[in-house]
Amino acid sequence: MAKKQYAVIGMGRFGSSIATALSEMSFDVLAIDSDEQRTQEMSNIVTHAVSADSTDEEALRALGIRNFDVVVVAIGEDIQASILTTLILKDMGVPTLVVKAQNELHGKVLHKIGADKVVYPERDMGLRVAHHLTSPNILDYIELSKDYSILEMRAADSMIGKNLKELDIRARFGCNVMAIRRNQEMNISPYAEDRLESGDVLIIVGHKDDLTKLELAFAA
Repeated sequence: MAKKQYAVIGMGRFGSSIATALSEMSFDVLAIDSDEQRTQEMSNIVTHAVSADSTDEEALRALGIRNFDVVVVAIGEDIQASILTTLILKDMGVPTLVVKAQNELHGKVLHKIGADKVVYPERDMGLRVAHHLTSPNILDYIELSKDYSILEMRAADSMIGKNLKELDIRARFGCNVMAIRRNQEMNISPYAEDRLESGDVLIIVGHKDDLTKLELAFAA
């Protein structure tokens, strides 16, 4: 199976970090930015780096952008350029279009004009940092929707030696333990009798309000 090809438009902090990560995973990556210095900085990291105006349809066509499997629009402050670029790419028939949004209103517009996925890096990072601050056991926090999220937390001291039935997380907090990671092993759909050990990581899904109660209950 052919490896997916990615194009990333906008080489700010978010765009350049995505382009770098994809390149490190051995994918072909085209980096595009209107600033020649930024593309120059990426030229030794990605497969190709080009200076171009993403609001210029002819320039994008010349780059063969429609042949890429996924295009990420990571344009920073210029919301107008972000929207116009998204419109052009959608009209050109790009298979999968992922776009960075500055705020909820920007995100709604992007969804309406055809973005396949809208991401909010600043908001999401703020959420993660807040959860790390409230509990030292929280390793990651992923928003699934407006109301539901996935929490990745290290087993608190008060959990160790107890099984899931004794902890009774579902009845007490309305959340479900989807998996337990122990070292490099992942236990999917663990049994009620499975006992927690030091260093175990729980992957828990639930309503945001319920997850917050769970976090606070095991914050110490």
